Amino acid sequence: MSTSVYPFGGKAAHDDPRQGDKTVTGGKGANLAEMASIGLPVPPGFTITTEQCLAYLAGDKTFDDSLRAAVASAVAHIEQSVGKTFGDAADPLLVSVRSGAAISMPGMMDTVLNLGLNDETVEGLAKTSGDARFAWDSYRRFVQMYSDVVLGVDHGLFEEALEITKEDNGYYADTELSAEEWQALVGEFKSIVERELGEPFPQDPQAQLWGAIGAVFDSWDTDRAKIYRRLNDIPHDMGTAVNVQAMVFGNMGDSSATGVAFTRDPATGERAYYGEYLINAQGEDVVAGIRTPQYLTKDAREAAGAKPLSMEEAMPDAYGELARVFDLLESHYKDMQDIEFTVERGKLWMLQTRTGKRTAKAALKMAVDMVGEGLIDEKEAVRRVDPMALDQLLHPTLDPKAKRNVLTTGLPASPGAAAGRIVLDADTAEQWSQRGDKVILVRVETSPEDIHGMHAAQGILTARGGMTSHAAVVARGMGRPCVSGASGVTIDREARTLRIGSQELKEGDEVTLDGANGQVMLGIVPTVKPELAGDFGTLMTWADKLRRMKVRTNAETPEDCRMARQFGAEGIGLCRTEHMFFDAGRISAVRQMILAEDESGRRKALDMLLPEQRADFTAIFEVMTGLPCTIRLLDPPLHEFLPTQDADFEELADATGLGVDHLKRRAGELHEFNPMLGHRGCRLGITFPEIYEMQARAIFEAACAVQKESGEAPLPEIMIPLVATKRELELLRALVDRVAAEVFEEQGERVDYLVGTMIELPRAALMAGEIANHGEFFSFGTNDLTQTTLGVSRDDSARFLAPYVDKGIFPRDPFVSLDIDGVGQLVEMATERGRATRPDIKLGICGEHGGDPASIAFCEKVGLDYVSASPYRVPIARLAAAQAALKD
Repeated sequence: MSTSVYPFGGKAAHDDPRQGDKTVTGGKGANLAEMASIGLPVPPGFTITTEQCLAYLAGDKTFDDSLRAAVASAVAHIEQSVGKTFGDAADPLLVSVRSGAAISMPGMMDTVLNLGLNDETVEGLAKTSGDARFAWDSYRRFVQMYSDVVLGVDHGLFEEALEITKEDNGYYADTELSAEEWQALVGEFKSIVERELGEPFPQDPQAQLWGAIGAVFDSWDTDRAKIYRRLNDIPHDMGTAVNVQAMVFGNMGDSSATGVAFTRDPATGERAYYGEYLINAQGEDVVAGIRTPQYLTKDAREAAGAKPLSMEEAMPDAYGELARVFDLLESHYKDMQDIEFTVERGKLWMLQTRTGKRTAKAALKMAVDMVGEGLIDEKEAVRRVDPMALDQLLHPTLDPKAKRNVLTTGLPASPGAAAGRIVLDADTAEQWSQRGDKVILVRVETSPEDIHGMHAAQGILTARGGMTSHAAVVARGMGRPCVSGASGVTIDREARTLRIGSQELKEGDEVTLDGANGQVMLGIVPTVKPELAGDFGTLMTWADKLRRMKVRTNAETPEDCRMARQFGAEGIGLCRTEHMFFDAGRISAVRQMILAEDESGRRKALDMLLPEQRADFTAIFEVMTGLPCTIRLLDPPLHEFLPTQDADFEELADATGLGVDHLKRRAGELHEFNPMLGHRGCRLGITFPEIYEMQARAIFEAACAVQKESGEAPLPEIMIPLVATKRELELLRALVDRVAAEVFEEQGERVDYLVGTMIELPRAALMAGEIANHGEFFSFGTNDLTQTTLGVSRDDSARFLAPYVDKGIFPRDPFVSLDIDGVGQLVEMATERGRATRPDIKLGICGEHGGDPASIAFCEKVGLDYVSASPYRVPIARLAAAQAALKD
């Protein structure tokens, strides 16, 4: 039977490879054991495996005798290591309880510290420590944490009681309370618990321990954990481990401290120790933003103009040991580490190390720098940067020349610029975002319950908290700009207003955040485009050497084409010609063509559109000279172009000379019950071939003109949409070939071109072998292929897809990341059958999935020739394609 509990620290052996497997012991547990094995000072403890979590959740949420026995043995290991006994009234062993999943999920469950304290053991702690104030402070912390995290009592009730005590005594800081005042508060806290739950606070340390273990397991299924996993594409079936560890105390006076640190700057990537600490504090004081922490290094303190001494100055010996540990851990793990530590009466203890979350800019710099330092090679550098994180670098930042009305300045917790309307809670942020508003979430401090609002917001502003607060860490991971610790911000939640400095604002007013320098500005500040050079260019050069697949763009304007080429696009994978038809200068001619009574009327309107289309393609080909350009002929149903307002019908009547009633009748005749599956795509080309003739002529005339002008033409790839049968493609290919021959003879020029189809219907995938007889390329239109395979409308699915993902029906949103098992099987089948007929057939993907790393990995596995993505996602696709090639 597999081991369910793994001790670490002390004299524990670490020779079982499962203990280092993060899927078994979680990231925290695996790293604690690893740190102990290389000789670092780690308080002894044990880890309960993720397997036990999954068994607990799948069963009746009870603990079997074998697990209880294993935990008892592991508690004995801690007792022997520290010379204290759990539950001993004279000299009690106290423990912390933390969650630890295989993939870091900040804020999934709050930590429980000082577990094992009760009305008797607190007296023993006071005697052995020689500090009654410390003991009663520790006890009130435990009651508050345990009641919140395990018993589900609103933590605000305890905060309110504490604030009243401070106000009554004229205190500002928690550290001003005496032992007697803390003791009185403990009694009040216990009364709150009994009042809220109808039963007293648990006094039995064993009951406390098992309650905390159950709470960690239950935390895997909380809404906030599910939301975090959904947002970060983390599987729901992994479970979390439980880490129980002997307490060490950072709140035992001025020779004790606690802190959070990074071996490099997580915002910029600079090779400099980065972090914060607090003297006479416990870890939650730092990460929760309850007190404003101090700088770790002297240089950082002086650069900020801060007065309180840095750890380097106040605790030089402990800091020196910490710096040695920094270097050892980075050398050992070969990556930037996020570290939690405690100093207890001058002795350093390591509580955690994990690969640190970082901004995209920092990730690039670290990857490139570490290659230069010899820590990693180019392949590892390419593997290490999250492709989706590049999105943070590809969007505008604030214009440095723009006027800024700065209201206040906080800490630059997460870089980037964001502007939007102020909202004061997460639910409002989500609601306003869904209706199309850009919002800035403003909070005193954020908590894990705010995760959905943080994701919906453009940026986050908090009145309290430091550079390693919840808001800062989560915002950096999401790529959201964040300004934290803006002490000039005062929020009135009842009035839905806030004061920033001297300015009073209400919810809905507009502000701008600059996460690079911590400024909060009134109104909307202009932005500038990003510069893609330096570390970005270096890493993308390495990625391009390693990837096999080409990367194209989805674009139909010269501006988008230029942007995509700047981002490294190697052609157009999808030019949606219908977007060109909506232009205000030509929509009238389009409507005349649609509403014409016969072919003669349609051709008359199409003659007006031909020069417009030719100009469109000429402009695109001039930008994309020398590169392949896949152009999809008109796809959507015709009714989408028709007017709906009386004024538009009247304008069309004036242009055509037809009556309004007549036009409305014709429009009604074109109405379809299910337009997505109606008269669209190649069906338009079959019934109204003159439409596709005009488009093909415009394409070839533009290509010939560009070739005459530049001496080099792009490679037009004419894509016939919505093909379901080989005959459809056969007929329309013949039409394209005929028009090409006519244009080449007229122009005295010839350009190479291909004709192919978009595979977006299940039947097309099944019949790909036959269809390939008439098509030189397939482009998988995975947006529609997903809709037609699943029978799900992308536009309407938002109402039910989130619960489907939460319940494991789909591993992730199939319109964001390709449904590999279903839609992917059709892609793979069409690829095999198409190549069996035509070995040199060109194969690509042009749906939105072309910018999704997981979908790109599948495309590499299947062996497609290219992926196509929107311009801003081209770099993401380039990096993801390189990572897929390395993995394959």
